[in-house]
Amino acid sequence: MNLSFERAKKPLTGILTVPGDKSLAHRALLFASIANGVSRIENYPDSGVTRSMRGALSSLGVESELSEDGVLTVKGNGFFPFPNKRAVAYCGNSATTIRLLAGTLAGLGSEATLDGSEGLRRRPMGRVADPLRSMGVDVSTTPDGTAPLVFGPKPASGLNALEYTLPVASAQVKSALILAALGANGESVITEPGPSRDHTERMLRAMGADIISDGLTVRVKPCKNLRAISGKLPGDISSASFLFVAAAIVPGSDITVCGIGLNPTRTGILDVLSMMGVRIDIFNEREEFGEKVGDVRLRSNDDLNGVEIAGDLVVRSIDEFPAIAVAGAFAKGETVVREAMELRYKESDRIAAIVNQLKALGADIEEFEDGFCIRGGTLKGGVARANGDHRLAMSMALAGLREEVVVEGAEILQESFPDFEKAVKSISV
Repeated sequence: MNLSFERAKKPLTGILTVPGDKSLAHRALLFASIANGVSRIENYPDSGVTRSMRGALSSLGVESELSEDGVLTVKGNGFFPFPNKRAVAYCGNSATTIRLLAGTLAGLGSEATLDGSEGLRRRPMGRVADPLRSMGVDVSTTPDGTAPLVFGPKPASGLNALEYTLPVASAQVKSALILAALGANGESVITEPGPSRDHTERMLRAMGADIISDGLTVRVKPCKNLRAISGKLPGDISSASFLFVAAAIVPGSDITVCGIGLNPTRTGILDVLSMMGVRIDIFNEREEFGEKVGDVRLRSNDDLNGVEIAGDLVVRSIDEFPAIAVAGAFAKGETVVREAMELRYKESDRIAAIVNQLKALGADIEEFEDGFCIRGGTLKGGVARANGDHRLAMSMALAGLREEVVVEGAEILQESFPDFEKAVKSISV
């Protein structure tokens, strides 16, 4: 599938919503599966990556049903090994699915195999498997430290409590270790070198888990009695980010995205665009599903300014850099990204992918080991390739609002935002 947009002849305008947050959807479904009772989750997004979690859990024996209006009902199994012993759970291309399930299998003592696509098999799993082994978990990987992950029986003496410092801040790894720690023999202490998303801590606390966050350290006490959950998922700020960047690069645009999650660990994209000169207003703030939610209005200026991005802002906008790079391509001056080595380990090597595809569109961009520098005003248009990365596909397509761009292999966007093309067109007519 090829994707291209007509160059915008006037500012983008409109009020719209986006699907439920995928990071929260993964967690809500998984945590509901190990809770007591039946959970009801509204605004559940039906996309490739969320189907991966549902499919994997179904293989393990978890019952769930998704209605046409986006309500997911999950029958909890309690904090016991999953019903289907030694099952093979296929995780598709979803690293969140395989890493969070790894921690869950460890905590429950379930015997199973976790596998996935060729792309997922290239993702590093040692960062999860190694600390789990230190707890006494019987888990094997390939010699390269990748999937499939094979889990053996739980040790007779139970799981050791964990005291561990992550070498790199990672919400997926931290979440996996928290889930394993719920089934440990004592209190576990997990520390990160920098901040990462805290959705897991928030949601598990709401379900009755004894989890204390103190700066960059999380203390987890054993808990095998989680309450079922009921609520509405906030809109996905990662999906909304593509619409924000679309409006940012078209002068005079004015759009509002309603009901999106505003967890402070996820709002880096709003800070970046504000630094670039975009006006952003947040209103109608409230709380849903234990998360801050609000409506966000974005108004672009005639010109964007290049910015420098590093440190904590990188972590808070880690999934948005393909879109940020496109915004930088239409800004004045240079946009420089540093301290973003984690981008090398996403669905693709996103640093290399961003650089290569923007070069294919004529942009002047330089690659660093931990980031890149793009000089604004140099993108000319052409053909870009998605390279199996949904965020890259959508981001490169946005450049078509300013120059003639065709993205090949764009069907991969079905993994995360199936209505992306429809959403962009709704604000560009």
